[in-house]
Amino acid sequence: MTPTTAQPTSETNAVQTILSTLTDTHNFDPTQIKTDAESLEHWGKDWTKHFAPAAAAIVFPKTTEQVQTIVLLANEHNVVLTPSGGRTGLSAGAVAANGEIVVSMDKMNQIGQFYPADRIVEVEAGVVTQQLQEFAESKDLYYPVDFASAGSSQIGGNIGTNAGGIKVIRYGMTRQWIMGLTVVTGKGDILHLNRGMVKNATGYDLRQLFIGSEGTLGLVTHAQIKLERQPQDLNVMVLGMDSFNDVMNVLYAFQAQIDLTAFEFFDDVAIDKLMAHGQVQEPFESRTKFYTLLEFEAPYEPIMDKAMAIFEHCMEQGWVVDGVMSQNLTQAAELWKLREYISETISVFTPYKNDVSVLISHVPTFIEEIDHIVSSNYPDFEVCWFGHIGDGNLHLNILKPESMSKDDFFAECQVVNKYVFETVQKYGGSVSAEHGVGMTKKPYLHYSRSETEINYLRDIKKVFDPNNIMNRGKIFDM
Repeated sequence: MTPTTAQPTSETNAVQTILSTLTDTHNFDPTQIKTDAESLEHWGKDWTKHFAPAAAAIVFPKTTEQVQTIVLLANEHNVVLTPSGGRTGLSAGAVAANGEIVVSMDKMNQIGQFYPADRIVEVEAGVVTQQLQEFAESKDLYYPVDFASAGSSQIGGNIGTNAGGIKVIRYGMTRQWIMGLTVVTGKGDILHLNRGMVKNATGYDLRQLFIGSEGTLGLVTHAQIKLERQPQDLNVMVLGMDSFNDVMNVLYAFQAQIDLTAFEFFDDVAIDKLMAHGQVQEPFESRTKFYTLLEFEAPYEPIMDKAMAIFEHCMEQGWVVDGVMSQNLTQAAELWKLREYISETISVFTPYKNDVSVLISHVPTFIEEIDHIVSSNYPDFEVCWFGHIGDGNLHLNILKPESMSKDDFFAECQVVNKYVFETVQKYGGSVSAEHGVGMTKKPYLHYSRSETEINYLRDIKKVFDPNNIMNRGKIFDM
């Protein structure tokens, strides 16, 4: 990871002019601007390790109007802006690597008006996901978009990447829960999109363009978010299987009769690392090759009876070797740790991550082909699989050998990327199921999108951001 060179004097002067104008003319207070090295490092990066942060300044707006002021000044002085939320992404979408001004939403973190009849709440972009979940719970409601980084990720970032997580099989992606947006476009216009309505047949839904746009069209400042009733009597099963086809058989068996809220999977390598780390308990007495965690609501006895009957059927068919089911919420939370702690546990192995998706029907053959590619090209590399099988999203993690340097390891993995993404393309899948494209997936976008599609994306960006100041260099190059 090589640091970028210092900015030319003209760019440095342009940034300084913007910062001075914000304080002298637009009443930004000193706490809203940071230029010290520690802050530039902290707010200039996300969870990726491929690009060195090299931000010029961090600005913390407090209102939509202040965001508009920043964007207008950036256009005037041709300075690029990088939006910053919780910075938990894994595609370098929030990395400022080329002297950008980072616009952090940390100070726009208020929950606004709640509409009980509509089950809609207005939030600022800097509201942390867990904060919204807790608000929903206080109203006896539920915000179902959930993932391991919920305690630090922000709603604006979730919207920018169309975040998914562990409940997508039942509740869908972030897109399904956004009823309205306030945005500042790359031109500096303030738009109020959809305004929370369920029915609105008045032409193009521009709201949907901003969801998943990774800040390349403008900045989300507020959102109107739909909430759901709370799930009742959630039960969790962890099942062990010896073949991946058995994983799929179990999925089909349960989905045919029960509405699952989650269906996650992980392999024996993940279990090995979890057990060595010592934070969770072994689920069974003996190991199996694959594991699934499934969750479902059982507020009525007949549902639980049906679930047990399906489990027994899976055992009789030889699909399931062993299994355990939660008896209360505490046990359910403990079982969930088997899945939720994987990313943190394997992080010490500096994993090279690929986050891809294919149709659920293609998952078994897809995994088989990818395993063959990695093992034949890199027999000494350890591979850890986990993911959201219920929605076709797979996390391929290649673990760095202790004897290999990080740079050499990443270089080797980038070579195998070509074969991995050719396989994704073969099955009509996505090179980025979650976290967006950013910079890490940008070279591989053509495996999921045709050149014609990408040209349409460029044309859309030109409409909203004609000077290309919004998160320049992310998703595609202009």
